[in-house]
Amino acid sequence: MALIDQRHRPFRDLRISVTDRCNFRCAYCMPADVFGEAYRFLPKPQLLTFEEIARLARVFAGLGAQKIRLTGGEPLIRKELETLIAMLGAIPGIDDIALTTNGYFLPQKAQVLREAGLQRVTVSLDSLDGEVFRLLNGDRADVEQVLAGIEAARRVGFAPIKINAVIKRGVNDRSVVGLARFCRDRGYIARFIEYMDVGTRNGWRLDDVVPAREIVETIDAALPLEPVAPNYPGEVATRYRYRDGGGEIGVIASVTQPFCGGCTRLRLSPEGQMFTCLFGTRGVDLRGPLRDGVSDEALAAIARGVWQRRDDRYSEIRTSHTAPRDPKVEMYHIGG
Repeated sequence: MALIDQRHRPFRDLRISVTDRCNFRCAYCMPADVFGEAYRFLPKPQLLTFEEIARLARVFAGLGAQKIRLTGGEPLIRKELETLIAMLGAIPGIDDIALTTNGYFLPQKAQVLREAGLQRVTVSLDSLDGEVFRLLNGDRADVEQVLAGIEAARRVGFAPIKINAVIKRGVNDRSVVGLARFCRDRGYIARFIEYMDVGTRNGWRLDDVVPAREIVETIDAALPLEPVAPNYPGEVATRYRYRDGGGEIGVIASVTQPFCGGCTRLRLSPEGQMFTCLFGTRGVDLRGPLRDGVSDEALAAIARGVWQRRDDRYSEIRTSHTAPRDPKVEMYHIGG
């Protein structure tokens, strides 16, 4: 029997952030002026071990989780992540394991990730322009290094590869057609994401958001598009295909076209906090009970109760907020 929340949304998708650390300093996630050399990330003893993550994933699978996506921070900073992937792949009921990465470490890791059972890869690539790319990632890497990672993933057999691009007005909004063409020519699926107010440290302003409608119109003018039905209920990307049959794109419009009503996701932070919304203000601790030795049944009862009480719909009511809210969890901590 499906686990249902207060808005009749079933639980199906589990996103696991395996680290709060990243080698990039992207302006929309971990701006360099905030996350400098002195910034304190979680110490290793506070992170869930691979065994703890796998145990919780098994509990969540028993509650209806079918898909797992590993995020961060940059998940490939976590050493021997392939070990965790193999452990997750052995859990009954989990039929899809995916990874979102900045791509930097993929030349060294793509083969072992594939062999461990990783099925899908999404790479963040916000611009093909080298200067714009460095501006966006805090001057931490060249675009060629990420392109090498994408090519490594393609070479070992990941397909289709998805490319995520967060679009910010006046920064990389001129990059969308180039990115679309790049992905189309290589068989990748581009995902254009509206700049979101995740957390409280990225200086978000509504004026900086490029609406999905505008993104689609810009691409359509150069590469004609037509809408496509979702792949499955609760898919967050609105899909379009090229009219000449040359592939597809997606747009994720959390700001201008909220999809809270179909959200089936639960998020687990690196230190074992469970969040039911990307824009959540506080999580529910699972690490404490886990390390106190409670049973799987007790952990499942905690998670079941949280989901059944869930009433989140932040994106639907974002613009109606007239008073300051509690600080929201940061994107680097919980994943996108």
